[in-house]
Amino acid sequence: MKFQALPLIERKRDGGALEEREIQGLVEAYVSGDVPDYQMAAFLMAVTIRGMSFPETVAMTAAMLHSGETIEISARQPLVDKHSTGGVGDKTSLVAVPLLAAVGFCVPKLSGRGLGHTGGTLDKLESIPGLRTTLERAEFKTLVSRYGLAIAAQSEDIVPADRLLYALRDATGTVPSLSLIASSIMSKKLAVSSRLILLDVKVGDGAFFPDEESAMAFARLAIRIGEAFGRDTRALLTRMDAPLGQTVGNALEVREAVACLRGGGPQDLRDVAVALVAEALHAIHGLERADARRRAAAALASGAAYDVFRRWIPSQGGDGTYLEHPERWPQAAAADTIKAPSAGYVSRIGARAVGEAARLSGAGRLRKEDGVDASAGVEIVAPLGSRVECGADLLRVHASSEDQIRAAVSRIKDAVSIAKEPTQSAPTVICSLDKTGRREES
Repeated sequence: MKFQALPLIERKRDGGALEEREIQGLVEAYVSGDVPDYQMAAFLMAVTIRGMSFPETVAMTAAMLHSGETIEISARQPLVDKHSTGGVGDKTSLVAVPLLAAVGFCVPKLSGRGLGHTGGTLDKLESIPGLRTTLERAEFKTLVSRYGLAIAAQSEDIVPADRLLYALRDATGTVPSLSLIASSIMSKKLAVSSRLILLDVKVGDGAFFPDEESAMAFARLAIRIGEAFGRDTRALLTRMDAPLGQTVGNALEVREAVACLRGGGPQDLRDVAVALVAEALHAIHGLERADARRRAAAALASGAAYDVFRRWIPSQGGDGTYLEHPERWPQAAAADTIKAPSAGYVSRIGARAVGEAARLSGAGRLRKEDGVDASAGVEIVAPLGSRVECGADLLRVHASSEDQIRAAVSRIKDAVSIAKEPTQSAPTVICSLDKTGRREES
């Protein structure tokens, strides 16, 4: 007998509650094709308007998680996973993942491709010639055990319900539901047998969550879901009013991440990576946070994390010579700069405007099937707080054509504000949340 979705849609539309078995049946029927898109779209809209209780959200997460296969990994070191809610210039995984491995964790990371201003972690890594992100399960497990990390695309048999529902939500205006966001993210994180799940929740102009209140609500819900499945889940809230680091684009961001791993790079990127790794050391080994930060910072400054990254890149087919010779990275055919209209101090760099300009330059995509230009993007020549003279370079746009340059420059021309006096920048890391959702100031 065909699954009857209509009674569930009507009950949720009217504000009623659904049972676990009903949500499980609905998701199973949708994945198998017995529930059509138009009915599932109606259900998603009812959830977006009426919301879901916590038990319903857990049931939704479980239904999505069990719609496909899971990955069990045996390793000598504790398994840690890390997820970011996304932001402009967010190359944190490229630094934090090898840094986690350098301090004694194993990181089995399934990542995605970006929609919007730039590519996702996979797109960034694939700007390294030869690097493969499609891995067989056995190879993925072997790399985690041997190198302490693997970063790969989510295969079609891992949480297939999420892949189908994500595309439908994107096309039907049902993305903003907190329960649907949390169940989507956590079902994918729970599909791998990590002991600890770290969430980097971005807050601000260039983030999905515009303010601390909404970011905190999501983080606490995700932590509760993790607890319901017996997984230690922690979160950091980090600022995204300005781009993270000084580059936005795929190859540009990898080069900046490599500079960070080699002991340089921008301070805000180092701060976020160190804070995430310190949270793992605190959660699993019980280190005091100050001691944990010192240990993580030392592993970054010493080059230990870079050594992990350097050894791992060839294991997935990447040409490691690009790490040592930045001049080999692809260079965009066209470039233009935004100049300072007056002398003073850089007081604002609008993250959303910079991100949209990067997409217009070719660094991002509007549809999943679109390609990305590895060489395109935006460089922040004058970071926040820096002193500039009138006419000095503020931002540099890279693209493959003059048309892309014009479109990006038009979007970005007012992204930077200049103040007469220097202003104090707020710390990039706002706070951390422990496994009970309790706030800890950083």
